[in-house]
Amino acid sequence: MDTKDKSKTTARVIIYLLGMILLALGITLNTQAGLGASAIVSVPYTVSRGTGMDFANLTLVTYCALVAAQFIIKGKNRRWIDLLQIVVSIVFTRFMALFQYGIRYQSGFFLTDLLVLVLGILFTGIGAAMTVDMQLIPNPGDGIVSSLAERFGKELGFSKNCFDAFCVVCSLAIGLGTVLSMIGVGRVIYFFNRLAKARLQKLAGL
Repeated sequence: MDTKDKSKTTARVIIYLLGMILLALGITLNTQAGLGASAIVSVPYTVSRGTGMDFANLTLVTYCALVAAQFIIKGKNRRWIDLLQIVVSIVFTRFMALFQYGIRYQSGFFLTDLLVLVLGILFTGIGAAMTVDMQLIPNPGDGIVSSLAERFGKELGFSKNCFDAFCVVCSLAIGLGTVLSMIGVGRVIYFFNRLAKARLQKLAGL
């Protein structure tokens, strides 16, 4: 591998890791706002709120289930390398736990709660787009959305919206924050990809 290829690979990994961190931060801010949760993690969030169990650990369990679901959706196109998503999930949920511990925001004032929610939606959408666009190992939540998009030939942002709607139905009524996340994150992915996907992939040599 020559110097140019190494540089592109390094850029690709850095963009991927940055996206993972932003995604973990976004999901954490969604929950910290007290207005709901990012739709994909609304089920573990609901269980966490009702039982007192650790949200990050419940998210890890959910992500492992999503990896299993991908194997079913992909059928003959499944790849054993997709199991690496479980490793990514362990690292990702540890970032979530770190942000949960480090961010001491107390919700209760609607305007600041709404601002925190908006930041959470932005970080979640941008982080999801960056990790998926680098075509490395997707976060399981994004991996299953990507699998659905490929299986049914739909745009990634649209598939994200549909899967988020499914998660909201599964988690029943999680609150206003989940509804906003369901709509907002998919749209952030769409517009971020239109503005930056080509440049990021060119920088990473894709």
